[in-house]
Amino acid sequence: MMSEVLLQVEQLSVAFPRSRQADRGGNETVWAVDQVSFSLQPGERLGLVGESGCGKSTLGRAMMRLLPANSQVEGRILFDGRSVLDLHPPALRRFRGEDVALIFQDPMTRLDPLMTIGDHCLETLQAHQPWLSRAQAKELAIATLAAVHIPANRWSQYPHEFSGGMRQRVAIALALLLNPRMIIADEPTTSLDVTVSAQILRELTRLCAERQMALLLISHDLALVGEYCDRIAVMYNGKFVETGAAASVLSHPQHEYTRSLLQAALHVQVEDSSLVFRPSLSEERISDEQSLTVQNLKSKIQNSEPLLKLQNLKKHYVLEQNLISRLLAGSSQAIKAVDSINLDIYPGETLGLVGESGCGKSTLSRTILHLVQPTSGRVEFLGRNLTELSRRSLRQQRRQMQMIFQDPHACLNPMMTVGDSIADPLLIHKLATPAEAKKQVLAMLERVRLTPAATYYSRYPSELSGGQQQRVAIARALITHPQLVICDEPVSMLDATVQAQVLDLMAELKQEFNLTYLFITHDLWVARYFCDRIAVMQSGQIVELGPTQDIFSHPQHPYTQTLLQAAPLLAKSSVGTAGDDYGS
Repeated sequence: MMSEVLLQVEQLSVAFPRSRQADRGGNETVWAVDQVSFSLQPGERLGLVGESGCGKSTLGRAMMRLLPANSQVEGRILFDGRSVLDLHPPALRRFRGEDVALIFQDPMTRLDPLMTIGDHCLETLQAHQPWLSRAQAKELAIATLAAVHIPANRWSQYPHEFSGGMRQRVAIALALLLNPRMIIADEPTTSLDVTVSAQILRELTRLCAERQMALLLISHDLALVGEYCDRIAVMYNGKFVETGAAASVLSHPQHEYTRSLLQAALHVQVEDSSLVFRPSLSEERISDEQSLTVQNLKSKIQNSEPLLKLQNLKKHYVLEQNLISRLLAGSSQAIKAVDSINLDIYPGETLGLVGESGCGKSTLSRTILHLVQPTSGRVEFLGRNLTELSRRSLRQQRRQMQMIFQDPHACLNPMMTVGDSIADPLLIHKLATPAEAKKQVLAMLERVRLTPAATYYSRYPSELSGGQQQRVAIARALITHPQLVICDEPVSMLDATVQAQVLDLMAELKQEFNLTYLFITHDLWVARYFCDRIAVMQSGQIVELGPTQDIFSHPQHPYTQTLLQAAPLLAKSSVGTAGDDYGS
């Protein structure tokens, strides 16, 4: 008989091995999780929110016993009356997956790059349910993949052939395969668009109700947690500072830190649609002369030459098939990642590119930079067709085109110091001597508010928080003073407070360095807050393009309307009255 409480955490404290604490205060124990207590009942959904580094993920991994060796753990974790900390290896293996499944923020933590998606599914089922035949296991796996919108024809592909969002969907499917009694979801929708996020979370909440499956949803998205969770726990500096019913916490926050999180989230989700360049103007500096109306934006576009011009740009991938499959199909199947894109980006504007995961946003950005070769079409930058340039000329043009990645680890070498990473583009393009490069790097570190600059110059990426790493990535992209910066989900992995800070910083840098941004995001409210125009992408094509105000006020395409309806919004929920409580 199942006990009333499925999970009971009592006075849990976690400290990492001593070597990790050396830079944080000598021999004193630093608790990443500090005397946390809570419980979860079957079918209950608890949302855990807080800034990066507060201990959310550490708490989730402690419950799965996935902490580094020699970590110090105190307190108790009881699952259905059994002590998780006392489980022997065979029982622990069954516990992971069959009782509790963990969905990681980075899907590549779960996926082996040398295994196909199908092999991942079969391996999981064969390890825990060896009585299933291969055909039965494949049938179950395909049905589970379909539930997260991964079609059966992707069964034999590898993780690198999927977009970031699609890899996350696979990771979620793997967690659902064994029908666990509880799921710990650590930022499971960070890289997913709003429609797929809503679909998956609706599916998770439905399963919680039907199967009495508990859910611990770790997220920095307050609107999402408020919409899909029964209760919310706010974590700060390793402790729970506030817990309660979701509606109550969001509408009447008691703790000062909770109020600051809500203020940061509402700052991005501002309802003021009269401005286009909102983040570049603080509330104190907004004036009639500074505000850029839709009419002014249209006039500016009509009187300017495009900085970047895409004409009938295509990038198609051919799915590898065996000989029998090709004979039956008559030809090889192709994925039209970018399909006949025509788009102009004008100097000084921020063009937002939104759409579901797998729609081709990131492929388009890489095709523009020629990190992948286009199948056909033209990419004109500063009047030159990049598709016709030699390798040397293209490299010179890339000085004027830089990219900020979703994950700063994608561009930061863990073996190089922050200073060396930022200076690298200057040395590659022979724009400065090592001594001159160091001066420029220190100045740029100051500009992105990593101070004291000399201290950050000698640090390694692993010694920085997620927000600090993203600031380093921004500094590295701007060090060559480019004209166009392509931002691929640059704030999606950051909590609400840091996200608002980084967006405001990027807006200030845009004005100071006269930058043009192509801003790729699945977060519609970030796009509304930050972008002048928005292009909506679906299945490799631009289905709607226009000023931000027009897109949000009068969406024309059914897909755009679907995106807007699916986007969780704090102001539409009970938190709509919270501003009166804390002066927002």
